[in-house]
Amino acid sequence: MDEMEEELKCPVCGSFFREPIILPCSHNICLACARNILVQTPDAESPQSSRASGSGVSDYDYLDLDKMSLYSEADSGYGSYGGFVSAPTTPCQKSPNGVRVFPPAVPQPPSQHHLLGHPGSLPPIPRNSCLTCPQCHRSLILDERGLRGFAKNRVLEGVVDRYQQSKTAALKCQLCEKSPKEATVMCEQCDVFYCDPCRLRCHPPRGPLAKHRLVPPAQGSISRRTSPRKISTCTEHELENLSMYCVQCKMPVCYQCLEEGKHGTHEVKALGAMWKLHKGQLSQALNILSDRATEAKEFLVQLRNMVQHIQPTDGPGRPLLVTSGWGTLKENGVEFEACLVAQCDALIDALNRRKAQLLTRVNNEHEHKLKVVRDQISHCTVKLRQTTGLMEYCLEVIKENDPSGFLQISDALIRRVHMTEGQWGKGTLTPRMTSDFDLTLDSGPLLQTIHQLDFIQMKVPSAPMLQLEECCTINNSATLSWKQPPLSTIAVDGYILELDDGNGGQFREVYVGTETICTVDGLHYNSTYMSRVKAFNASGVGQYSKTLAMQTSETGQSPCDMQTLATVAWFTFDPASAHPDIILSNDNLTVTCNSYDDRVVMGNSGFSRGVHYWEITVDRYDNHPDPAFGVARGDVLKDVMLGKDDKAWAMYVDNNRSWFMHNNSHTNRTDGGVSEEATVGVLLDFTRGVLIFLINDEQQGPVAFEGIEGIYYPAVSLNRNVQVTLHTGLPIPDFYTPGEADLSGSVC
Repeated sequence: MDEMEEELKCPVCGSFFREPIILPCSHNICLACARNILVQTPDAESPQSSRASGSGVSDYDYLDLDKMSLYSEADSGYGSYGGFVSAPTTPCQKSPNGVRVFPPAVPQPPSQHHLLGHPGSLPPIPRNSCLTCPQCHRSLILDERGLRGFAKNRVLEGVVDRYQQSKTAALKCQLCEKSPKEATVMCEQCDVFYCDPCRLRCHPPRGPLAKHRLVPPAQGSISRRTSPRKISTCTEHELENLSMYCVQCKMPVCYQCLEEGKHGTHEVKALGAMWKLHKGQLSQALNILSDRATEAKEFLVQLRNMVQHIQPTDGPGRPLLVTSGWGTLKENGVEFEACLVAQCDALIDALNRRKAQLLTRVNNEHEHKLKVVRDQISHCTVKLRQTTGLMEYCLEVIKENDPSGFLQISDALIRRVHMTEGQWGKGTLTPRMTSDFDLTLDSGPLLQTIHQLDFIQMKVPSAPMLQLEECCTINNSATLSWKQPPLSTIAVDGYILELDDGNGGQFREVYVGTETICTVDGLHYNSTYMSRVKAFNASGVGQYSKTLAMQTSETGQSPCDMQTLATVAWFTFDPASAHPDIILSNDNLTVTCNSYDDRVVMGNSGFSRGVHYWEITVDRYDNHPDPAFGVARGDVLKDVMLGKDDKAWAMYVDNNRSWFMHNNSHTNRTDGGVSEEATVGVLLDFTRGVLIFLINDEQQGPVAFEGIEGIYYPAVSLNRNVQVTLHTGLPIPDFYTPGEADLSGSVC
């Protein structure tokens, strides 16, 4: 639990929280510390609309308060208020944990101990007092209730108490006659701490005592001190208990708030139900974060191993120059260094000077690798410590049995857990540096070129990895995609793609080049082609990838003439990749939905070259919905309108007008909508890289999107008020003239 300690310390005083209060920004601060950092503002600059009590300002409504901020990251370190001369400008201070805070701007009461011991007897707060959060630096104007307007964080107070008790000295046995021994158990029914001898003598596990529950001393000490759950009262109506939860304001409220307060028209739910719901949400978020923490621990072990592999074996002045994967470097390093010295000695004085330069370069590379890996270890360790601390704190919060207190902080904790889990996203647990020194000395250059001597790479590339999710066949075309293995640092000059004859014959080269995706056209229908790829560089050709079988379509036209610009293809909607709310019929050509929300369905064929055109007729159109038509990547979101994310390019249309949309950006509003029996056409031209839409055989607006390249699937989004039918295998419209086509046998 040591990692949790930072979560339990006040950002102002650096000590454990005492009587913590919750600010509207969800941060916590000691009650005494809050009073110490109050700043008085002038009467004319105190907007009544910006009262900062727990119910006067929403959690994120800082637009007005930001205008009165007394501190910013860009100022010189001094807090002041423009035009306010009654209180002198004072420099800001630093708390023990490094957070800058303001000193008191009003005279302090004479007895500070009295303030801390009796919070209820705090003297009145001066009018127009301002409190700046020491963590997010948001300025909050207090109302007439002063600091009493902020809710107390009883959950945090309980967690701090349990944590401090767990650090206290060992509990002693209560029945030892002379020098008490350390207690080993506590009986919850007897309320007595026992050492082992006294337990066997005074509390035998038989008879009526056999049913008593024995717990560890620390747990028993906490349960002994735990009082029955205190009923929380409303900060607005101090005589009313908190019994409901306002969903819109995200805070507990009382019945009087609902009858006469601003929550009267808001959605409210039972306090207990929301308590259980938020506990469940926090537990689910913690499970995901726990998995990230486990991965981070394994990742740290991997990084520490890399340091050992990179670390020199004979002192800092003798770096190791080669490696064999994750194996031991010592033998290879010593052998290579001896060879390097022998070669340099044979090249007389000029070669010796060059040798010194090369060794310096290798040493710099070694130091660079160590620095990168050590920096990543340090960064990951700090992040893991913070993550573990947050996890332990959240687990302690979940143990609390105070619904209102829990709900006061649960939203902020859930957001923190999700934000922390997001910080362990893709790439965080990937080494930034390998331990390999892929350098080989070539002794072939002549003596007159000694000053051009350098290390060269003498390793062939590794076998490429086929990206199966991007490999597909469309009619009589096959698209393959591949990449180099992760962490591979060996240079690649190009790739060689090979296919057999579709009948189990010999492989033949169909592509040689630097691209990592290739579409091969003109294949036979109803055939299975075996494909493989290998990489090459100046050192030679590497090994083949795994062999992939590609099945072309069973029916269709004969392989089209390469001079033909338009590609006639037949496809249907794909039930396998469609959202569960999608309803398909008519051999997967007709689609509707059983939800009022927009859902996405894609075609079962993707396109990467050529010119393609298909149409969609509107069979049913009720209540003026906004169906969307277009193309999408394979990983497009299925539960939102097409074009809301960056994986889709679409036109959405109602009964009067249409818009183009990509990545939630709406452009080119155009008059003219759809109705029942209307026809929407989609024209996808890879030769020009454009996407065009038509309504009832007329082009709708300008060219919708340009720069189209890659693999795209036809896609539609609709709700239950729309039903459409797909029509494929259509020629391109007469008004459209395709661009220049690539007439080669394969296009990548």
